[in-house]
Amino acid sequence: MDVFGEALKDQYTKPPAETLWVHNSYDEPEEMPVDIYFRNESEMPELELKALDLCKGKILDVGAGVGSHALILQQRGFNVTGMDISAPAVQIMKQRGLKQAIEGNILKYKDQKYDTLLFMMNGIGLTGSIPGLKAFLKHVKSLLNPGGQLVFDSSDLSYLYQEIPFPSNGYFGEVSFRYEYKSIKGNWFKWIYVDQKTLTDLAKESGWTTEIIFEDGQDQYLARLTF
Repeated sequence: MDVFGEALKDQYTKPPAETLWVHNSYDEPEEMPVDIYFRNESEMPELELKALDLCKGKILDVGAGVGSHALILQQRGFNVTGMDISAPAVQIMKQRGLKQAIEGNILKYKDQKYDTLLFMMNGIGLTGSIPGLKAFLKHVKSLLNPGGQLVFDSSDLSYLYQEIPFPSNGYFGEVSFRYEYKSIKGNWFKWIYVDQKTLTDLAKESGWTTEIIFEDGQDQYLARLTF
């Protein structure tokens, strides 16, 4: 069952949705406000607004959710497509007025080329691990036109380990999540938060240039990668 998608459907059709819980591999479950996915431009943080301003050309918004960022780009006149792995999310994007919305997995996608691949709300985390991110940085070049770019945000999770030791196995930013909605739990999935130095080093290995565009002062940053 698409637990996340069910919460989105409820928020869209009969708000407010019930509590969406996010279980994680490093701490207690956290409540995720579902309405955060339906924000308008005035409700978005500076980091996300800066990311939207970086977008150019033909754009693919990956992990677009219900299309909040893609809709803003569409209103600005861009040729933008929203992609999400959740079928209910894609349906809501279309119902909200996004002209181009597709259900898909960017790790397997190879249908078209773009000038900008946008990953908001740490969407780059879907690569799951350091090896996964490395493989993605090689694969994704085939999805970009000459002069294309990756625009995404991520976080440095080292702050979680101020009072506990770093993991003995694997990179400290590799975590796992599962959603719970109306007492139904989804499957665990891997996610990665990558610190700036690790990202820069990995990107360089794969022939990318990294620019850190913005830091929000809370361990989160906005990056732009070009090759």
